[in-house]
Order: sequence, then C-alpha cells, then structure tokens
Amino acid sequence: MEKLVKVDSKEKIFEQYLDTPISKLIEYHNLGIEFDKYDRAQILIGMCMDNRKQLRIPENFAYIIRTGGANLRYSEFKVSYAIAIGKVKYIALIGHTNCGMVNLISRREDFINGLVENAGWDRNWAEQHFMHFAPMFEIGDEIDFILSEAKRLRMRYPKITVAPLIYKIEDNKLYLIREN
Repeated sequence: MEKLVKVDSKEKIFEQYLDTPISKLIEYHNLGIEFDKYDRAQILIGMCMDNRKQLRIPENFAYIIRTGGANLRYSEFKVSYAIAIGKVKYIALIGHTNCGMVNLISRREDFINGLVENAGWDRNWAEQHFMHFAPMFEIGDEIDFILSEAKRLRMRYPKITVAPLIYKIEDNKLYLIREN
C-alpha cells in the first residue's frame, strides 16, 4: 500500500484532521483557498531547512521551526514554547523528498571540503565537526523518520495532535502519510 496520499481535494484529508489547523494548512498550500486572518498562531510547523520548500500560508497562522530533516529533537524548548505560551494544539511535521539529511555520511567529504574552502576551517577541525554532529542529524528514510518523530512528539506532548506530512519537491505539494 502506498504510504503517501496526494491531497488534491478536501475530501482526501484524513478525517481526524478535518476542521483543524492541519486541514487549513493543506487547504491553503495545496488547494489555494483564500487566506483567513489570524491574530495568533494556530499551529506549529516543523519542517526542513531546505531552501526548495516554501509554504503558501497566511500571516500569523503558524510558528515555524526549520531544522535539518525536520528533526525537532534539538528544538524541543521551542516546541514547548509554542505549546505553553503560544497555546497551539497542533503540530504539522513536514519532511520532504530528496532530503540532504538522508545518507548524510555519504556526503562527508563534500561537507568537510566545503567547510575548508568556504568557511576557512582547518581540515581536522572540519572532520571532527562532521563526525560529532552527523550521527545526530542523519535521518535515514524521510517517511520513516517523520513517522518516528511524530510518534516521539505524541508521546512527549500527549494532548497535542501531530500530523506527519511529506512535501514533494517534484510538485511542491503536501502529502499525508498513512500510518498503518
């Protein structure tokens, strides 16, 4: 069974997300609905820092945390802030296709050489930096990582609805992920 669900109509949005900020996010981005006005954030969006992704959402609609691979493990205080102070009850966790954090170890030499050439780092320092941090940020498969991160966040914040999504670079659309 295909895990990704293309959302090209409101009817394709999973029932548990209908009439929530998660549904609105998908409707704004994929379906091009007219923007509502917001005085405060309705949702936290955790997504990759990749420059190829741009969401179509209204002002004040969302807190957004962008980090490699949409890995929120090291941004948990910011997540807690959005929930505690911002009072959001929904998190959209958005991975994407062709993510640079997948198989990061294969990009070791490019990474090290880039720091040496572009940042002026000593090669040994660049190697140590990569070897220290790459294991923390390597995500493996995009879909599997987003599902595991969604599960982790649900356990950490049991009253919060967490929706795992994938942004397909190929068509710039959000896809729901079947979890069964």
